[in-house]
Amino acid sequence: MPTRPVRVAVQLQPQDADYAQIRDAVRRAEDLGVDVAFNWDHFRPLRGDVDGKHFECWTMLAAWAEQTSRIELGALVTCNAYRNPDLLADMARTVDHISGGRLILGIGSGWHRTEFEDYGYEFGTAGSRLDALGEALPRIESRLARLNPPPTRDIPVLIGGGGERKTLPLVARHADQWHWFAGPDELPHKLDVLRGHCAAIGRPFEEIELCAGVGGLGRAGLPPQLPEVEGEPLRALGVTMFTINVVGPSYDMSFVQPWLDWRDRLNA
Repeated sequence: MPTRPVRVAVQLQPQDADYAQIRDAVRRAEDLGVDVAFNWDHFRPLRGDVDGKHFECWTMLAAWAEQTSRIELGALVTCNAYRNPDLLADMARTVDHISGGRLILGIGSGWHRTEFEDYGYEFGTAGSRLDALGEALPRIESRLARLNPPPTRDIPVLIGGGGERKTLPLVARHADQWHWFAGPDELPHKLDVLRGHCAAIGRPFEEIELCAGVGGLGRAGLPPQLPEVEGEPLRALGVTMFTINVVGPSYDMSFVQPWLDWRDRLNA
């Protein structure tokens, strides 16, 4: 299998900003040369004022799909519990068409108890939420195969999370991309576990693109390191997509440029 190119993604966190500022941020990300723009699937801010400004994930992705022309886009990650799986498949197919085939279907089991309860979803347990995700993924795949018109491409599925007994088996069976906020000290063990789950079902481990978060306020409250410090150890382990968290309301992307320069040197 050919070596994948290195890619740089940003997560534009949809809180603390007016939508005009978010719209401007995704435009600037595309103009800058970023490969992927993610938002997240939450109903309230994750830090600061929990009643502060915040916007919904999938309606935003549809707007981004219309606004942009090159960049891939998706949620990091959709909460499986918040939408019927067949409906989610139809939403993903629609955004796929609006974008001309640039959607990544990021999905996970969810974790934020307060927003589950505030919006009337059953929180359950970590295990029950992962079981529900395991039941939803085949339904999503089945619905995508039956929609008319079909998606413009096989929509890449990105699964987030590092649970070894339930999440990583789902990655092995269903995901095109695996995303986790793990440093180079933790990652080798997780990769060994994922390789084992792939081997158990006869799937080549190399089919899965490895993606990692590399900084911003979502990781220990710290800005990202330079790519030579943070990126090189992860790339040596096989990571090819690197996600930087960018926060509102200013969405300052000045620290993204060194990562783009590094990407371009490696991909030349």
